Amino acid sequence: MENLNFKIIYRFLGITAILNGLFMWMAVPFSVYFEEDQALGILNAGIITITLGALLFFFNKPTSKNIQTKEGYLIVTLGWLMLTSTGMLPYLLTGSIPSVTDAFFETISGYSTTGSSILKDIESMPKGILFWRSATHWIGGMGIIVLTIAILPLLGIGGMQLFMAEAPGPSADKLHPRITDTAKRLWLIYVLLTVVEFLLLKLAGMTWFDAINHSMATVSTGGFSTKNASIAHWNGMPFIQYIIIFFMFVAGTNFVLTYYALKGEVNKVLRNEEFKYYMFSILGISLIIAVAIIFFPDTNLQTSIHHPMIYGKMESAVRHSLFSVISVVTTTGFVSADFTMWSFFVTGIFFSLFFVGGSAGSTSGGVKIVRHIVMLKNSFLEFKKSLHPNAIIPVRYDGKAVSQSIVFNILSFFILYMLIFIVGTVILAFFGLDIKSALGACASSLGNIGPAIGSVSPVDNFSHLSTGAKWFCSFLMLIGRLELFTVLILLTPFFWRKN
Repeated sequence: MENLNFKIIYRFLGITAILNGLFMWMAVPFSVYFEEDQALGILNAGIITITLGALLFFFNKPTSKNIQTKEGYLIVTLGWLMLTSTGMLPYLLTGSIPSVTDAFFETISGYSTTGSSILKDIESMPKGILFWRSATHWIGGMGIIVLTIAILPLLGIGGMQLFMAEAPGPSADKLHPRITDTAKRLWLIYVLLTVVEFLLLKLAGMTWFDAINHSMATVSTGGFSTKNASIAHWNGMPFIQYIIIFFMFVAGTNFVLTYYALKGEVNKVLRNEEFKYYMFSILGISLIIAVAIIFFPDTNLQTSIHHPMIYGKMESAVRHSLFSVISVVTTTGFVSADFTMWSFFVTGIFFSLFFVGGSAGSTSGGVKIVRHIVMLKNSFLEFKKSLHPNAIIPVRYDGKAVSQSIVFNILSFFILYMLIFIVGTVILAFFGLDIKSALGACASSLGNIGPAIGSVSPVDNFSHLSTGAKWFCSFLMLIGRLELFTVLILLTPFFWRKN
């Protein structure tokens, strides 16, 4: 452990806490505007967080400002725990969520952009707290770590190791050779999308407060809503749902491709292999589900949160199926209808979508589509290699050969992901969940999805889980958000050995 530069780790955690505290203060004006009593609690939460951050920052001056790989993994994981530990203070100090377990769960669900909730009556919550709840999504979506990378050069600290630990997926696209410029461009796109969606939702009929919260939750693929019924609250206003469908789709797309699209280089987007799989998979599966709920309805099951869907209305069926598929694939978790109430066939499709995920380089969670593409191609190549054992046939992605090390990394990731899912389901069953609910809660938490199946379906929440189950789901959300290796490597003995 002596080879770890702890001073630079503490210094970085200090920056993270200071930024988090400043974000907290953004919720204070909302409490003041709506004349709520929680403004002082949120203000104090920000003061405590900023003070803690300042102490960590100013009393830890490292002799070396280079961040090595080990420090990178530690900073990202501890940074997320710092965000969650301080981020739950507004809930606790205002009494909105008095339980530490529930406050931690709600907070890490926000920062990990999972969207699972323990709140039974969201609409009764103070507006300032609801804004902070949505803000945790927005902060976590792109990663406050990436934001801080843009600031690190001012401190003379390099940030490439942090970026790799924060975004460890197979996508290596960069918008600019310098990592700090990449971070700035990503955040510019992120802010731009949030503002545009806010304006469109306001024009479509949402209140300005609902529009702000839902734009933050959509662009971050988080899924926290200000309404108990989520987006089903606006089932009578299809335009609002189409706006959210579009922005969920964009948020689940690689942000590098979004950058190219905004520059007018649409051909680069359309030629991208992952984007084509992403788009056509969503359209194809949505069509299958729409056909299923139109022509093969389960008349014994209710099909919408507010009212039964009229099967004769093609547009309604297509909209709800498209909304639900994009919501699950991008791991946003918004709900326009309870998909578990359509039919058991459709529920099975949605459960399989829990393991898909959005594009690499997006704010979505899950396995990611690019990994599925590489695994499928590698599997088909095994057939060719069986016929031609001496042939050297590389896996090709976007016309380029994928190195064996990346293929092995992806296969290892998927095996580990499924192993954690199996073991996690058993552990949740041990905590008292029935097997269907345990499967759903584990898949949802690990994939950062939100709504699941069983007793954690789109019309239910996680409030009934035991204390142990909530803490375990919180752990699953963390490792899922940081793509397994970043966190789990800290649990290995060789990580802590001297070089």
